[in-house]
Amino acid sequence: MNRATQSAEPLTHLVEEYLSYLYEMYPTDAAFDGIHINDDLLENPSAVALEAQGRELGGFRRRFEAIGLEGLTSVERLERRMLEDNVRGRIFEQEELQSWKRDPRKYAETLAMSLAGQMLFPYAPVEERARRILSKLRQVPRFIEAARTNIDDPPGIFVKIGATAFEGTLTFIDRDLPKALSALDDPHLLGDLADASTEASQTIKSYLEYLRDDLAPRCRGSFRLGRKHFEEKLRLEEGITLEVDQLLAIGMRELRETQEEFRRVAGRLNGKDPHDAWSRVKDDHPSNAELVPVVSQQVEELSKFVQRNAIVSIPQSESLVVAPTPEFFRWTFASMWTPGPFELNPDRAYYYITAADPNWPADRQNAHLRDFSRGALWCMSIHEAVPGHFLHFQHLRQVKSKSRKSIFFSASSFIEGWAHYCEKMMIDAGFGRGDDHIRLGQLAEALIRLARLVVGIKLHAEDYSVEQGVRFFRDEAFLEEGNARQEAERGTFDPSYIVYAVGKLMLLRLRTDYEAHRPVDYSLKDFHDRVLSNGAVPFWMHRKLMLGQNDGNLLD
Repeated sequence: MNRATQSAEPLTHLVEEYLSYLYEMYPTDAAFDGIHINDDLLENPSAVALEAQGRELGGFRRRFEAIGLEGLTSVERLERRMLEDNVRGRIFEQEELQSWKRDPRKYAETLAMSLAGQMLFPYAPVEERARRILSKLRQVPRFIEAARTNIDDPPGIFVKIGATAFEGTLTFIDRDLPKALSALDDPHLLGDLADASTEASQTIKSYLEYLRDDLAPRCRGSFRLGRKHFEEKLRLEEGITLEVDQLLAIGMRELRETQEEFRRVAGRLNGKDPHDAWSRVKDDHPSNAELVPVVSQQVEELSKFVQRNAIVSIPQSESLVVAPTPEFFRWTFASMWTPGPFELNPDRAYYYITAADPNWPADRQNAHLRDFSRGALWCMSIHEAVPGHFLHFQHLRQVKSKSRKSIFFSASSFIEGWAHYCEKMMIDAGFGRGDDHIRLGQLAEALIRLARLVVGIKLHAEDYSVEQGVRFFRDEAFLEEGNARQEAERGTFDPSYIVYAVGKLMLLRLRTDYEAHRPVDYSLKDFHDRVLSNGAVPFWMHRKLMLGQNDGNLLD
């Protein structure tokens, strides 16, 4: 573009306008960004609305492209490139990937998260939040009608998973939402909520019947993105430009090395089969009653270790509460819920742990608790809490630039890469020194993430089947059959789950290069504080900000 056609529009003004547009189009995500101006709305996924969004996004793309580089600072130039990719990624998703036409699960997930987001954080009085829930419930028939109209010839596995997701949403509305609103004391509002809930439930039940009896028998679509689309998705959403063959080779190399280390540690425990060693480690777990107190103590010990060993700064911020997962959100296993980075009055963050349901049979309760083995539980708390997601979001709150602060522009490879990186980094820094249970737990998590990298690529860029994926997770990551199937099926609808491992590897590479760049005054704490101060941006941008380098090879 020549100078004559370049725009003098300020980048900051365009960022404000683009964010305002996104907050209006995606009110559920806006609430998790800490913006509540559209909390009474559900997304509008109708064909007419999506067509209008396409036009609006195209306009934003042209406006970002038109801003000349000459008037921008060096950091603003990087931000402009990141924002251009963000707009292009949204257009690519809508026009090429078209998950809105293929994946009913996305509709169920949006609806559940939109409702749950109003209950998890007391950003407003319960009566106000209940009225916003009422407004959302009244929009459910319109929302479901759009799903019924849009979804056309989806993959069979998407229909299966989508139906399961809608069952969970239905349970949430019928059983869990009333429990979440138990403190409400307004008979008229309660009556309106009951009526709206009944209508929403009936609408979802009808859609579930349609999915199973009408759509499922005739769907023939493929879940596969294909190599070209898979690579373009990674480029636009994560700034990852490596070809999938290179990523696959790196994943297999790292998987083999991690397997060898897993076998060495397992051998120190019992000298036998690694499956057996890991099974024995999983036998050592807290009881239901012990689970929350044990995790609370872990978070306290992790915070002390981070401070004592100068791992990373811990900003003064809202408190972190470890608590049993609320009834209305028990379909999760363990989760971190932090107020959005723009929340004006952040109160507290919640680290939820889902204990076994006492009403389950004893064998199911035991199987559930085995996944909370003490070795794995430390790794889980590092990932979710300190210094993982919780601490990351406290740093994100301090970032000044809106484009590097908002979750609308964040790179999953950095968010999940940071948390996954922390698992290994803490062990390397001396945490749990000499405890092979903790080490094996960390390696087990690494194997799962590396298997995701391999299986995700093979599912979408090659001709891998779900059953082959199940076998890979079982044989190569030492997962039990049920968990292996869950992981393989997730790869069909969530190809981005490869970024956990990729992000960790890119962060390790960045740390190595940063230390070489600053051989005299390097410290681990300085590196972590610097990288977190950049915001949740793609790794190419971290490298520019910290090393001044061109993109280069983000991985070995």
